[in-house]
Amino acid sequence: MSRTVLITGASSGFGQLAAKRFQREGWNVVATMRSPEKDQELGNLNNVVVTQLDVTDTESISDAVRLAVEAFGTIDVLVNNAGYGGHAVFEQATDADIRAMYDTNVFGVMNVARAVLPLMRKQKSGCVINVTSMAGLIAAPTISVYASSKHAVEGLTEGMAYDYKPLGIRVKSVLPGAYPTTRFNSNTNDELRSGDDQLVEHAEVLHSHLQEVAEQMASQGGDVADPQEVADKIFECATSDTPIHNPVGSDAEMIVEMLQSGTRQDFINQFEQMVLPKSTGE
Repeated sequence: MSRTVLITGASSGFGQLAAKRFQREGWNVVATMRSPEKDQELGNLNNVVVTQLDVTDTESISDAVRLAVEAFGTIDVLVNNAGYGGHAVFEQATDADIRAMYDTNVFGVMNVARAVLPLMRKQKSGCVINVTSMAGLIAAPTISVYASSKHAVEGLTEGMAYDYKPLGIRVKSVLPGAYPTTRFNSNTNDELRSGDDQLVEHAEVLHSHLQEVAEQMASQGGDVADPQEVADKIFECATSDTPIHNPVGSDAEMIVEMLQSGTRQDFINQFEQMVLPKSTGE
């Protein structure tokens, strides 16, 4: 009997690539997105259902889960991939900006998991995979709010793994490094231009330098990082015994090695030399 995966944020990037990988492997796929009418690929594939799901709208989540069960019987794997990033020095992020990011990146993950877990408990099996970011392990200039949201999901993932392992449900995270699909989460950068002149100038200097570093990190292995690596890691986590936290990418491996080579402060001291412009850190 074919297994079924429900993926959020499947309109592009990691989510779309993961949907294609599961489909090629013979899985039933429920590919969800906020605007399914824009899909031109996934809906044409066998055993793929494309439907609307907004992780901030519990009614749309319930509708998508109900459709998945009607179409395929159950949900064996949930991939919480929907999310977004942005760059701003902390003061530039308004209360509304912060709450919106948490509504999607943190509470959205909780909302979808809460809707799917009862099915998994009933069948006494399942796997929840939360796609986060290396920003869930480390912070960097101009991503303090984003990093805090990903740190939250990493903590949530680890706690849920304890909660649900006795019930036969595995909970894991996949932490991509810098990939072309994310550009170190430069999806929304409007906030960089807010605030007084000093703050705006400072933010632009920090962001410009970080972008240069991100480009270098995305090519850490010699070639530009291939986002298919992330889709493949998601599939691996769904189908085999992997750790709770799963960094992916050459740059992610480099960062993990740095983290493990000394104390946390040792890492911060090293990383600071990479991500802060020299004039800013002196």
